[in-house]
Amino acid sequence: MKAALVISERDNVATALHALEPGSPLEIEGTSLTVREPIPSGHKIALCDIAAGQAVVKYGSPIGVATARIPAGAHVHTHNVASSRGRGDLAAAVPRLAEPQ
Repeated sequence: MKAALVISERDNVATALHALEPGSPLEIEGTSLTVREPIPSGHKIALCDIAAGQAVVKYGSPIGVATARIPAGAHVHTHNVASSRGRGDLAAAVPRLAEPQ
């Protein structure tokens, strides 16, 4: 069974399709990683290291900014991401992504 779903090749997170347990090895869209902490079904997992202040990208677009360093395989949720959707005060702070070439 597929463990997680990546919507766009630009995404740096994937959505867990079932609960993921720490220590589990995953292969997601050609990326190998190990789950670092429990990730509930429907929540996001980092596909690569995401630096504090870096955009969290899902659906091919930034959905927020990392408030702390998020290592690959970690749970990505409200404890380490400030959402930018619907927030005019963060709109300028969220980096825009370059259009694919």
